[in-house]
Amino acid sequence: MFYREAGQFKTTYAADSQIFPIKQDRIGIALLFACAFFVVPFVAPAYVISAILIPFLIFSLAALGLNILTGYAGQLSLGSAAFMAVGAFASYNFVLRIPGIPLLLAFALGGICASLVGMAFGLPSLRIRGFYLAAATLATQFFVVWCLTKISWFTNSSSSGVITAQEMTILEFHFHTPASKYVLTLSIVAVLALLAKNMVRSNIGRSWMAVRDMDVAAEVIGIRLMRTKMLAFAVSSFYCGIAGALYAYAYLGTVEPEAYNLDLSFRILFMVIIGGAGSILGAFLGAAFIILLPILIDFITHALALPTSVSSNLELMVFGGLIIFFLIVEPHGLARLWQITKEKCRLWPFPY
Repeated sequence: MFYREAGQFKTTYAADSQIFPIKQDRIGIALLFACAFFVVPFVAPAYVISAILIPFLIFSLAALGLNILTGYAGQLSLGSAAFMAVGAFASYNFVLRIPGIPLLLAFALGGICASLVGMAFGLPSLRIRGFYLAAATLATQFFVVWCLTKISWFTNSSSSGVITAQEMTILEFHFHTPASKYVLTLSIVAVLALLAKNMVRSNIGRSWMAVRDMDVAAEVIGIRLMRTKMLAFAVSSFYCGIAGALYAYAYLGTVEPEAYNLDLSFRILFMVIIGGAGSILGAFLGAAFIILLPILIDFITHALALPTSVSSNLELMVFGGLIIFFLIVEPHGLARLWQITKEKCRLWPFPY
């Protein structure tokens, strides 16, 4: 089969440890990036870019942040939307109150603010775990939304609570068209995904996975639990904060607390479950599935002339059924199915 790596010999440690050790993977990723950067912005309709591709990239980044915390470090969290809200409102206030601040720096500072909030609400993870930790992080969701709603300084004393996000400008270039917003979002997501991939392959990632598998044994062999868990919360919240800023500036165009509700946290968690916990690719596969499935269901219901109420209820039923399916049949999600497919391609036509 075309996917075999026969004849591809590794003569150095660096070559053996690279992210994509198989030549076919490197070619495929290069073609994917070339298509995403140089073809899609000029070919795809504005509606597809605005309504599908941009939210897909933003939710992929948010799911990647949650996957670092839940999939790699084993710390369950239901406050992803709250960290996104912190990143969005912090970025808005940095741009508003510091004239001339670069937009990317404002996004980074917003992510750092989300990291600080994540570390503060991650302190209970030192004593509790599992369902109780999820309940503790759930408090983050309500507390952050309450603060953003009741403290007028965050919303610049807006009476409605809905604020128009500032125009995205970097080095005199204005990102106001769907294609330009898509390219900016894609660039940020690609860089952060590459950093995450290298991070989970480093000593930090191995420490996270050791704590996830058995924290007592990890502490016995010298891994400091407090530092490891706090770092996982900080990195995860940073990614969610950047995703929240992009969600406000590149997708919604407004900064409002109600956009980061509890339903958004559950959607991000569903992306991790369906895509595959403990997998960088799983974050993207889960986000694509969650974004495209409602569109497919809506198309089917319209084709069958079903009422709108049936479409909304059917979407909830399908989501619930798929989550149960993946938890029972394939806990590692779509990423594991993709890995099995590649293994079969490497062995075909021999028996698996």
